[in-house]
Amino acid sequence: MKHRIKRTYRIARYVIYRETLVDKKDIAWSFLGAFLGVGLIGFLNQYYLPVRDNLFVLGSFGASAVLIYGHTQSPLAQPRNLIGGHILSAVTGVSICMLIPWPEYEWLAGALAVSCSIVVMQVTKTVHPPGGATALLAVAGSAKIRALGFLYVLSPVASGVFILLLIAFIVNNIPGHRSYPANGKWF
Repeated sequence: MKHRIKRTYRIARYVIYRETLVDKKDIAWSFLGAFLGVGLIGFLNQYYLPVRDNLFVLGSFGASAVLIYGHTQSPLAQPRNLIGGHILSAVTGVSICMLIPWPEYEWLAGALAVSCSIVVMQVTKTVHPPGGATALLAVAGSAKIRALGFLYVLSPVASGVFILLLIAFIVNNIPGHRSYPANGKWF
């Protein structure tokens, strides 16, 4: 029995350790992709949008960058999930924001936005965890974000997602050992 426990422990340790190994070349490409993708969104935000419309950078884009540049083979990082997860969650979040009186029931609107966006992503097979944050931002974001209404879906969400996706496609396909999307499937 003791031998069996030790063997199971060794196997588990090996599997966990092996799963966490990252090629040093992948680290550099992940850095480059995230820097260019998030940097381009930030650059456009700062220099090409008027100060009053300065809404282009969303926190959920940082989480998406981790997936699409750092874990390119994950099903959650694929283009269908990236695009569908953010856009459908943004639509869900804006819809909930319009239905629930704000600020009296902001807590309810936030909870419904996230939970409904999860269901929508599951039903459409577009699960992308940062989409939950995108839905929550539609409700709990600044007054400028809430004032956008459904324009929030187009800008900043859709435009930012397409910038991230374009950079991911370019950077992740430069080295021979990486490919994005996984198995060449866009949708």
